Amino acid sequence: MDYEQHSLPITADTAMPRLIATHEVSDVAHWLSSKKREEVFAGVAKDIRTFVQPDAPNRVGLSMDVPDMDAFQAIMKSEAGAAAMKHDGVRPETVVVLVES
Repeated sequence: MDYEQHSLPITADTAMPRLIATHEVSDVAHWLSSKKREEVFAGVAKDIRTFVQPDAPNRVGLSMDVPDMDAFQAIMKSEAGAAAMKHDGVRPETVVVLVES
């Protein structure tokens, strides 16, 4: 999964970019209770929050602060990232990532 956004240098004058990722899952209750995403993304993301789309029972989302999009991208492409998605029941073909602009 490639993103056009590249890593942004974080200085005292810049805020950490906020990222939103939406996707479908097989079991929302399992996805919500899973700690796997925090384990996998802990080194590259902060303030991870979960969301559920009320009118689409299997559509969920995450928001997080990501200081280094290259590091985030590396996790998403890694075996650990794929294993975490599988563990959480994420349907990879439905993943959409938006970066705050």
